[in-house]
Amino acid sequence: MKVLIAGGAGFIGSTIASACIDSNITPVILDNLATGRREFTRGRTFYEGDICDGDLVDRIFAEHPDIETAIDCAALIVVPDSVANPLGYYRENVSKGIQFLEHLARNNCRNLLFSSSASIYQADPEDFSVDENSPLETLSPYARTKALFETILRDVAEAGTLDVISLRYFNPIGADPQLRTGLQIRTPTHALGKMIDVHHAGAAFPLTGTDYPTRDGSGIRDYVHVWDLAAAHIRAVQNFAAITHDGPYRVINLGTGRGTTVRELVTAFENVTGTPLAITETDRRPGDSAGAYARVDLAQELLGWKAEHSLEDGIRDSLRWYAERDTALGVSELPG
Repeated sequence: MKVLIAGGAGFIGSTIASACIDSNITPVILDNLATGRREFTRGRTFYEGDICDGDLVDRIFAEHPDIETAIDCAALIVVPDSVANPLGYYRENVSKGIQFLEHLARNNCRNLLFSSSASIYQADPEDFSVDENSPLETLSPYARTKALFETILRDVAEAGTLDVISLRYFNPIGADPQLRTGLQIRTPTHALGKMIDVHHAGAAFPLTGTDYPTRDGSGIRDYVHVWDLAAAHIRAVQNFAAITHDGPYRVINLGTGRGTTVRELVTAFENVTGTPLAITETDRRPGDSAGAYARVDLAQELLGWKAEHSLEDGIRDSLRWYAERDTALGVSELPG
């Protein structure tokens, strides 16, 4: 079995590719390397280029006619950047995505797994948990690109063009446990990445937002290990027809089912490292929300999947990757 992974040289896409290899599924990677890393494609079938390049996509299918499923991980994902550059985000995440769908349909690739996001949810004010039918509230251009593209996918699926499973990721942490790949940027914007940076620098962690209506005032998230996310994709690829049997468009949450506040993440980080972490309280970032965590019953029902790794596992694997990252990728060439 072969799968096409668009964005397969990025953090999540490359981890999915590793899980595919471990499961005897051959990944074919398409990535323009805007944020992905060539190093993550070593020993893998790789095409450098853009998802909107129809000639390139046609060549991929001509050379790999046995590709059964496409996994679309190609997107820009940084919330503050999307606020500053909404046109760029709509171009990359929506306009190019539409062209990619046309290329897939033309090449008779009917199965698509889409990397969506929990950022599109309106949290339940009682406990901040959400299921696939919870109301949506998009507070940033990034979130709006994901919600808009889901609408497009639903229409395309209902028209009979493609069958689609939209996987709504919560907050990925960790790394491939074998350290084949991991987070590739030097200055990550998410909470755990910042904690690791300031931990090694001996600086204070900026806690952005302390007045949310959560149990301790900090944002609440569902931190899911990236290796668990990858395992969910394998289950979806292997059971695609059964999952879409009752409808051509399915949405599935991928999270742990547990909410962790940023202050609680700090405590877990301190427990793993054995050292205290200084905190500086700051205002909310533009586009941020209080957050949410997943209700995961549907993932268990349709995928037979649940997250196996703990929060501490994710912190430990993130720290292990940080220690190897610059050697693996070359410190002078790492993007900011």
